[in-house]
Amino acid sequence: MHYLASKHTGTICILGMPFDSTATYRPGARFGPMAIREASHSLETFSPMQEADLEDIDFMDMGDLELPFGNPEPALAIIEHSVSKIVSQGRIPFPLGGEHLISLGCLRAITKEYQGLKIIHLDAHADLRDMYLGQKLSHATVIRRISEIIGLESIRQIGIRSFAREERPLANEILAEPEKIIDWASSSPCYISCDLDILDPSIFPGTGTPEPGGISFQQLIETLFEILRNLRVVGMDVVELAPQLDPSGVSSVVAAKVVRECLIALSPS
Repeated sequence: MHYLASKHTGTICILGMPFDSTATYRPGARFGPMAIREASHSLETFSPMQEADLEDIDFMDMGDLELPFGNPEPALAIIEHSVSKIVSQGRIPFPLGGEHLISLGCLRAITKEYQGLKIIHLDAHADLRDMYLGQKLSHATVIRRISEIIGLESIRQIGIRSFAREERPLANEILAEPEKIIDWASSSPCYISCDLDILDPSIFPGTGTPEPGGISFQQLIETLFEILRNLRVVGMDVVELAPQLDPSGVSSVVAAKVVRECLIALSPS
């Protein structure tokens, strides 16, 4: 069953963001949102891990944004405007990337609605460079740009295992264990940004910048459950599936299952 096809109203709003203009190694994340939808054909709506069914969850799929390529700012403006409309209605945006830079457009919108917002960033890479290949706006600089909006003290990172030398001092300030993040963010609205390359490439090869030494699918899901069930999450994105880089199609199915489990966990019980 194509589990993202049948819902037309809901509190949680899936929105595809097919954008990868700053990809620097292996592009293709623009095809991620549609691949997740297609892979959902292979999955049941029922989650044995949560004893719950997507058919009972209040969510909708708003389709894909039409985003220009080249200069990222026009695309980021469209993303910001679209996410602003969702949060102004009291709904929860659930963007599907696309490359990780889409998170900047999302956060520009959400910080206007929620004071004291905290960001929980799951990734293999710190994304804290000030510039990458001469560019301030890049998948490699996205968390640095977000920190300029909300402050580094409002960000925590999980799973990081790759740094540029310049990033290491900043990352040392915000790397955290999942169990400590719950206490840190317990009284704040939270946004979750999940770059799927946090997974080991043996599990998830279909991504632009694979990094050996990652976590397992089960570890990722358990971490996300801990966060989603215990914090006030007002938005979440899942990014960096590049489906054509995994001819087996397994990476797309992994991404679709992550989305399924997060939709259920994010929904009020």
